[in-house]
Amino acid sequence: MSQGLTIDEQASLSDLNTLAVAAQARYLVAIASERHLREALNWAADRKLDTLVLGGGSNLVFAGDYDGLVLHMAIRGRSWEQVSGDDAVLILGAGENWHDAVIYAARSGYRGIENLALIPGTAGAAPVQNIGAYGVELGDTLISVTALDRSTMGSVTLTAADCEFGYRDSLFKRHPGRYIILEIRLGLSRSRPLKLGYRDLQDYLGNTDTASLTPLDVAEAVMAVRRRKLPDPAVLPNVGSFFKNPVVDAGLYERLHAQCPDLVSYPAEQGVKLAAAWLIDQAGWKGFRSARVGIHNRQALVLINHSGGTGEDVLALADEVRQSVQDKFGVELEMEPGIVG
Repeated sequence: MSQGLTIDEQASLSDLNTLAVAAQARYLVAIASERHLREALNWAADRKLDTLVLGGGSNLVFAGDYDGLVLHMAIRGRSWEQVSGDDAVLILGAGENWHDAVIYAARSGYRGIENLALIPGTAGAAPVQNIGAYGVELGDTLISVTALDRSTMGSVTLTAADCEFGYRDSLFKRHPGRYIILEIRLGLSRSRPLKLGYRDLQDYLGNTDTASLTPLDVAEAVMAVRRRKLPDPAVLPNVGSFFKNPVVDAGLYERLHAQCPDLVSYPAEQGVKLAAAWLIDQAGWKGFRSARVGIHNRQALVLINHSGGTGEDVLALADEVRQSVQDKFGVELEMEPGIVG
């Protein structure tokens, strides 16, 4: 092991996941560089240990302890690469805080990711989920990802097309464990049109002259809207939206809409996207609370760890919600966070 690479044993993960569930890692190491990553992987391989890449811990549920080496990504760095005129590339290390990067770009006058403000997690985790909010997805601006390909142990550059982005989906999600993201590159512009089409944003902005808005104005509007609906994980531990908005075929949509004229839906590339929060609310779960876990009273997509709940408690509640929605609407909900342990 090189100087500066410290591996902790029986390390608590409670502060490294936004659900604040109690879990331990057999081993834990902070990764500050590609060299650190390679050394840690070799160390784990020598001991035949499984490894888990951990960013901000905002999109996973620890169902138990992790009997392996947790690689906590802490590769920092953010810089600009000028392209031409109003266009520039923002380069982010995998361990950079995503929200901080959004505000950094917006304050610099560059547009493209301001609608993704206040999404928890790291820059390296953003492509895995293809994070999205208020009409924008990471894939809209991502140019490339630099990653370690564990199948060859070589460093590779993957374009946005290579990443095979979909709704909350990507190559990285479909091939878990193969790629470890080191750096991402985003194409931003001072002249890109702002995306203000979502009703929540329009309602918040009211009669504001949109022509005068800056990307920072939009980021602040997004933050205000999100704070109205979504609890702060530091106050009420959660992983944000726990379920994806399901996409159904036109036939099922028409049948549901005939039964429920106020069904909330959005157009999708294939079929119709339904609002999972509406389905959960209509199934009677919004504001539900058991002894230790529950569902937020303003946003039915958010499951809360109220008081010492375990990952198993959260997953049991999620299963009840899924079954209830399936029984009532014939629609299957898919969980967004990954499950570990």
